Amino acid sequence: MLGSHVGLGGKEQFLGSVKEALSYGADTFMVYTGAPQNTRRKDLSEMRIPEAQELMQKSGIREFVVHAPYIVNLGNSVKPESFDFAVEFLREELHRAEVMGSRTVVLHPGSHVGEGEDAGIMQIIKGINLVLEADTKVHIALETMAGKGSEVGSTFAQLSRIYDGVLHNNKLRLCLDTCHLNDAGYDVKNDFEGVLAEMERYFPLNQVACIHLNDSKNEQGAAKDRHENIGFGTIGFDRLCAITKMKEFADTPIILETPYLSEVEGGKDRTFAPYREEIAMLRAGVFNPELWKAVVGNR
Repeated sequence: MLGSHVGLGGKEQFLGSVKEALSYGADTFMVYTGAPQNTRRKDLSEMRIPEAQELMQKSGIREFVVHAPYIVNLGNSVKPESFDFAVEFLREELHRAEVMGSRTVVLHPGSHVGEGEDAGIMQIIKGINLVLEADTKVHIALETMAGKGSEVGSTFAQLSRIYDGVLHNNKLRLCLDTCHLNDAGYDVKNDFEGVLAEMERYFPLNQVACIHLNDSKNEQGAAKDRHENIGFGTIGFDRLCAITKMKEFADTPIILETPYLSEVEGGKDRTFAPYREEIAMLRAGVFNPELWKAVVGNR
């Protein structure tokens, strides 16, 4: 399954999200339940969910994922009010995802804000244990992180420690981000099979609920987390395309989060979504910059 991040807003709300995904030729997608930079959310009754679900059924979209907003930080042990807010908001986000029809909420594990890896991991475990219950219907997919700043979750060992501490860890899953893995030091470009083998020291493959397919602006191990368009970064088209063809991930949502571009050659405004062109290239298995209206001029 191949798709991208899509927006949510305006009069059509979630229905518009599904229409956007279909306009890219996608058969899956990822959506935030509101702006990723804040926690303002529409009431579920205003989001046109039944119409969106009907369109997905007619169009053959069987699965989509929800991404929790960036500002949810379960790793904060310095400000109790921030931690408490993150717990409550994540609990509500799981409910919203369930009503919308998703099985998976992707979550950045959190940042230790200077208190160290051990403190951050323990706080994340505490937060997830306050959220997940035996009858929770939606999985939390912990995203692999680039290791920028005080981020927790840049190694499979760190993510495994979180799993080990969570009571209902059968409700946890993984989201592999190719850019983040590269920037964290894993050799995605030359040895993705080795990356998966390293992961399987801690997790079976069936724990991967989602893949974020992004090229990287940075060299391996840079710990910077800067996404690049498919084929224009240090990972390269061939490797990223090969990941989409792996039989192990045939039923896994593979989501593009690559940068928007300018519709005017050399322009600085980033208003053009590249996903239709990127999906077409990945499906064809051929890197063809001619499909892009303005990409080459912006490189």
